[in-house]
Amino acid sequence: MNIRLKLRAPDWSRIFLPLALLACFATPASAAEATWKAGTATTDITPAPGHWMAGFGNRTRPAEGTLHPLYIKVVALEDGAGHRAIIMSSDLLGIPQSIYNNTCAALKQKFNLERAQIMLNASHSHCTPVLRNALFDAYPIPEAMFAKQVEIINRYSTELEGKIVDTVGRALAALAPARLSSAEGVTRFAVNRRNNLETAVNQIRADNALKGPVDYSVPVLSVTDLKGELKAVVFGYACHNTSLSIYQWAGDYAGFAQMELERSHPGAVAMFYMGCGADQNALPRPGPIVSERYGKMLASAVEEALLQNPTPLAAKLVTAHSFTTLPFGDRPTTAELEKIAADPRASNQRWAKRLLDEAKAGKTFDKNYPYPAQAWLLGGKQLWITLGGEVVVDYALRFKREFGEKTWIAAYCNDVMAYIPSARVLKEDKPPRVPLPRSGYEGNTSMYVYGLPAHRWGDNVEDLIAQSVGQLVKQVKSAK
Repeated sequence: MNIRLKLRAPDWSRIFLPLALLACFATPASAAEATWKAGTATTDITPAPGHWMAGFGNRTRPAEGTLHPLYIKVVALEDGAGHRAIIMSSDLLGIPQSIYNNTCAALKQKFNLERAQIMLNASHSHCTPVLRNALFDAYPIPEAMFAKQVEIINRYSTELEGKIVDTVGRALAALAPARLSSAEGVTRFAVNRRNNLETAVNQIRADNALKGPVDYSVPVLSVTDLKGELKAVVFGYACHNTSLSIYQWAGDYAGFAQMELERSHPGAVAMFYMGCGADQNALPRPGPIVSERYGKMLASAVEEALLQNPTPLAAKLVTAHSFTTLPFGDRPTTAELEKIAADPRASNQRWAKRLLDEAKAGKTFDKNYPYPAQAWLLGGKQLWITLGGEVVVDYALRFKREFGEKTWIAAYCNDVMAYIPSARVLKEDKPPRVPLPRSGYEGNTSMYVYGLPAHRWGDNVEDLIAQSVGQLVKQVKSAK
C-alpha cells in the first residue's frame, strides 16, 4: 500500500513577519549601544629636575626628582551623528590662557574642533611645573636664576602645547565602537578650609562637627568596548590637590587614585578632573602615605559606582561654549602700588612692582576678563558643566539645585585665571570680614597671586556666571 504525504508549502509570511517585528524592536537598541566611538591616548609630561614647581609660594628651590610621573590623558568621543569632542585630564596646576588659546587654535586647524568640543581640565596638583605666564608673581624665584627659569618654563610650555595636540590626534585615530555610562559615588575626605581650622580637623572630625559647604560626590563616566571591557573611566572630585608639598613631581591624591584604578583595570585609562574645590582641602595632609590613602578612598568610590549599574547613555552628544565678560572690582591706585612695592614684608610686593613697571611702560590694564564656560549633554541625560578658574563649592551646589542633583560640574577647565568666589565668599571677605579660620584669600588676595590688575572681582561675578551657564544649559537641552 502506497501512502502519499502531501507537503504543504510553508507560509513564509508567518515565519518572517514575527522575526521582522522582533528585529524592529531589537535593532535600534543594539545599534544605539554600538554607535558611540571612543579612543584614548596618554603622554608623559614629567619635566626634568631643575624646573620650578607650581602651587606653593614658599618653595625655595626647583624640583629635585619624581615621586610618580605626570601625564596628560585624552579620551576622544564621537556620537552616532559623527559629532566629536575630546576630554583631557592633566597633572597640572592649571592651564593658563595662552596655552588654552594656542591649543584651541591648533586643534581647530588640524582636526576642525571648536572650543565647545574641547574640554581641558587640570588636576591642580601642587607638585607640578610652573607654566608660561601663570602665577609668576607668587613664586620667590631668586633673581640670579629668574631668567633661566623663564626660559625653561617657556620652552616646556611650548612643548606641552605640541604634546596636547599630538595626544588628541592619537586619541581621535583610535576611535572605535564603544558604550558610555554615567554613575556617581561618594567619598568624604574633603574639608571646607574656610570654616575649619586645619590644625584642629582631627578633633573636629571626631566631634562630627565639620562646618561649611562641601560636595562629596564622585561623578563617573565609564567607557567600555562592545564586549564590556573598561576602556576609560573619567571621574571627578571637588577638593584641592594639596596633600603633598614635596620637591618631587607628583599628581597628589588624584595621581594615586588614577594609578590605583589602572592597576585594577589593566589596559584602561583612568582620568581625574577637578570639581569646584577652590575652598576645599584634603585634611589632615601630612605627606605621601596619607595622600595615597586619599587616592585609594577616591578610587574605591569610583569602583563602587562602576558596580552599581551605571546608567547607559545613548549615542548623542551636544556641546556649547561661551565667554562671559567678568568685570574686575576694586583696582589698585598708583599710590597703593607704590606703598606695597616699597614694603619688603608684603607678600604681593612683586605684583605691585610689576604693575608699576608696566604702567610706566605705557600698558593699559584690562577692566574685565573673558571667562570660559561649557555645557555638554551626553545621551540626552547627563548634563556636564565646565567652568574656568578655581571655583568655590557654592557654584556646584547652586547648579545642582537648578539643574538636578546628578549634574556634573568641573572647574579648573580650559583657562585657570584666578579664584572664582561666590557672592557669599565675596561678602565674607569684604572688610569687616566674618571671623573665619581662613577668610580673605579666595575673595581678595588670590588676585595678587594670579597677577590680575585688581584687588577682587566685581560683586556680580556669581550672577554673571550663572546667567551664562543657564543659557548654555538651555542651548544643549533644546538641541534636536
